[in-house]
Amino acid sequence: MSLTSLLCWSAFLSVLFLVSPDATNWIGFSLFYSSLFLAVVGTTAIIGFLIRFVLLRQELVWHLAKEAFRQSFLFALLVIICLYLLSQDLFTFLNLIFLIISLSILEFFMLSLKKRNN
Repeated sequence: MSLTSLLCWSAFLSVLFLVSPDATNWIGFSLFYSSLFLAVVGTTAIIGFLIRFVLLRQELVWHLAKEAFRQSFLFALLVIICLYLLSQDLFTFLNLIFLIISLSILEFFMLSLKKRNN
């Protein structure tokens, strides 16, 4: 996971420094957002896994990794959507609140599915 996250960060940095936002089309922007998304998912998944495994000493390793990836995916989605809204001049505090509420509802829905399957 660490190696893959480092590769994603290096891909993001190369897109950041090699692609000009003034001269690119949708491909450059999609490379920017997708490489940043993958880098944030990998990094926050590692941090979430380490917090759960080392500090809290919870459950089995597979369950910890699965939870960490799910929550890091939602966090990275929040970051990317906020950056996109900022680029389009649509980012407001109210939009941020709606986004956080909708992602929280999605997380609670996934938690309820997990409890139903157990």
